[in-house]
Amino acid sequence: MTALPFYQVDAFAEEVFTGNPAVVIPLEAWLPDDTLLAIAAEHNLSETAFIVRNTVDTTSDYELRWFTPTCEVTLCGHATLAAAHTLFEELHWHHPHVTFSTRHAGNLTVLKQENTYWMDFPARPVIEPLPLERLGEALNGIDAPAFCSEEDWLVELPNEATVRDFEPNAAAIAGLPCRGLIVTAKADIAQPYDVVSRFFCPSVGINEDPVTGSAHCVIAPYWADKLGKAILHCFQASARGGNVMTRLVGPRVQLGGQAVTYSMGQCHVPVACPV
Repeated sequence: MTALPFYQVDAFAEEVFTGNPAVVIPLEAWLPDDTLLAIAAEHNLSETAFIVRNTVDTTSDYELRWFTPTCEVTLCGHATLAAAHTLFEELHWHHPHVTFSTRHAGNLTVLKQENTYWMDFPARPVIEPLPLERLGEALNGIDAPAFCSEEDWLVELPNEATVRDFEPNAAAIAGLPCRGLIVTAKADIAQPYDVVSRFFCPSVGINEDPVTGSAHCVIAPYWADKLGKAILHCFQASARGGNVMTRLVGPRVQLGGQAVTYSMGQCHVPVACPV
């Protein structure tokens, strides 16, 4: 067996047991895809991130891929944050920023400013409204405006309480022709944040994701337009909860959050796997 180091990081979290946990595994070279998926399934978190030092392409520092327990995904915010945190805090990355090359989302740069990581991601604004009947039973009878974006569908619920109390129909959501369903609302006036949301993606093996960076690529331009604010403080109201700062900059959105290391250790893969 070959031992691989791993780091489990709570992303979009100021303390452990909050935010969204992700495993980060640095590799010397890429393992076969089925091995990467098997490792992610073994850890059984929303995402496992794999990074490989880029020694060929000078436009990025590391290659980055993300896997849920059931598939590879095209964009992931919290595991990118976790990967950057691992490099800065655990692997002694001494530069002010790190750039990851990805297979589907281009280069993603993460800048560390004191305790906050700022990730430069593509904005994914909503494209068009959706007829309510297209959501079928996914909303459990709630009548609300819905929109599609590049990968996800967004539903604006009437208030924060409706978001927090929403009971998803996982089977119906899994049957929708999208990656996942965002439910969101303007925050109550007494709250220290502007926007509240939750995210459900059972089609990729995650009934409810605790805190989802990529969903805020949709949430940020949607609410920036409605509220007339380019900078938003967002809260994802899952059981763990997490804060996401967003700054809309043209066709890009900067996602800000903190992270803490929860654990580190070794995992073991068959020796036949190349490393």
